Amino acid sequence: MNKIKCELSELVEVKNGSTPSTKRQDFYDGDIVWITPKDLSNNKSKYVYSSERKITKSGFDSCSTALLPVGSVLLSSRAPIGLLAICGVEVCTNQGFKNLVIKKDEISNKAKISNEYLYYWLKTKVKYIDSLGTGTTFKEVSKGVIENLAIEIPKDVKEQQKIALILSSLDSKIELNNRINAELEAMAKTLYDYWFVQFEFPDANGKPYKTSGGKMVWNEKLKREIPEGWGSEYIGDLLSSESSTNKIPTSEILTNGQTPVIDQSTDFIAGFTNETDSIIKTTEPRIVFGDHTRILKFINFEFARGADGTQVLLSKNKRMPQHVFYQTLLKVDLSNYGYARHFKFLKETRVILPDERVSSKFEGTVKASHDLIRDNIFQNQKLAELRDWLLPMLMNGQVKVN
Repeated sequence: MNKIKCELSELVEVKNGSTPSTKRQDFYDGDIVWITPKDLSNNKSKYVYSSERKITKSGFDSCSTALLPVGSVLLSSRAPIGLLAICGVEVCTNQGFKNLVIKKDEISNKAKISNEYLYYWLKTKVKYIDSLGTGTTFKEVSKGVIENLAIEIPKDVKEQQKIALILSSLDSKIELNNRINAELEAMAKTLYDYWFVQFEFPDANGKPYKTSGGKMVWNEKLKREIPEGWGSEYIGDLLSSESSTNKIPTSEILTNGQTPVIDQSTDFIAGFTNETDSIIKTTEPRIVFGDHTRILKFINFEFARGADGTQVLLSKNKRMPQHVFYQTLLKVDLSNYGYARHFKFLKETRVILPDERVSSKFEGTVKASHDLIRDNIFQNQKLAELRDWLLPMLMNGQVKVN
């Protein structure tokens, strides 16, 4: 296989990101997608199409940045270094990026490198690129460092595309599973809202309770009307004591192992452990709550608990089974307490306590969805392991594509 050896700058133009020069309000809430590292941290896809914040034309004009064409590769260059994505739409980025725009040959007007191949090649270099970062307050990789990276690629772009296609197929399946899980979560939330917020659960005749004339009564503690026979309770009074198991410090979490570790991070599974005395059995599912992050995770498989700020919640009240409890907790707004230990405030929140019959029916309805979500999560774990195992071998030619 013929290969090209060169510096990255021969294949791409490296462009810095930038931030609007001031925090003027009229620079924000515009139409231009403005990517920050946070957007890539939360992005489950190889491509990025939107951002948490957008800037206006005047905000963009105040930046020393460019509008990046579709297909450009984004690389976060200051802590965290190595977040990657491909632009699915035109975007600009903040100063935490070095953006790679594919060059085209002046004669043939064709690129010498596939953007997807470049994306996967950079994935194999993340640790190395991170090691090149400098700075005392935070590490940053300079534009010159990225431009001078030595790269060796197949000369035939079609060969690059074949290699990228294998890896993309695995990523596409992972993304599909993530979309399925998001839809299943949304369906469970919609049903919960219909039954437990609008009170249109099936009555004894299978008709929507409230619109069919179901009796509503005033609850003084909640200061609202709720269905007859329902009540309210503090979350803290619903909680059962969890069995004592060893917690796994972040420094001891493994890349591979027997038991998934669940902590308060944005990653659903933080890693693994082989510590048998850390296992929490889940005859009944558990809900993991992040004391600092406020993240909630529904866990219906054996797991180990991350050490810092991770609370494991189990309801002891039959009127509040775990699937209902999880949706109820998702409705609790703790955003006004800033950076704090939020578990205290969670326990002091009063919530509706439904009728046991309705709760039991909801439990039976959504359990299959959560089981499928669990299966997809574990399938994604295996697909990611396969992709990461193949990635370096495809890049260095140990594995060839026929």
